[in-house]
Amino acid sequence: MEFRASAVVLCFLFRETPDGRQVLMGLKKTGFGLGRVVTLGGHIEHGETPEQAAVREVEEESGVVVREADLQRAGTIEWIFPAKPGLDMSTVLFRAHHWDGEPAESGEILPAWYPATELPYAKMWPDSALWMPRLLAGDFFNAVITIAADNVNVSSVVFS
Repeated sequence: MEFRASAVVLCFLFRETPDGRQVLMGLKKTGFGLGRVVTLGGHIEHGETPEQAAVREVEEESGVVVREADLQRAGTIEWIFPAKPGLDMSTVLFRAHHWDGEPAESGEILPAWYPATELPYAKMWPDSALWMPRLLAGDFFNAVITIAADNVNVSSVVFS
């Protein structure tokens, strides 16, 4: 039986403030990534487009309503976990600058706004510091990130 990577979306919401641009992220309260600061997102359900999944996940995790028309594709990341292939993820990245509502805590995420120039990389997955600057700069990119045998640290990153 051939294993396929889980189809996942990540959606970055941005806002402008008098102190500069901020990005919505959150402390993960359950499951994969527990205790880390992560981006809103999750699995694409059967029959959903990546855009539909992003809209659903953002609302489920934060109460914020983003429309498909306000999503901008930012690229893809393939996460490969050689020591645990069941964790492999094929991810579509989105940015959004318009939405309705204020972020609220859910069962999964405690959302918070972070200055885009001062992300809490020490509290995030180690690979985040390698690709987030490209996303924050507005770049469209594709990456393949291979995770080390400890299922946490980075073995290699290839951008295309």
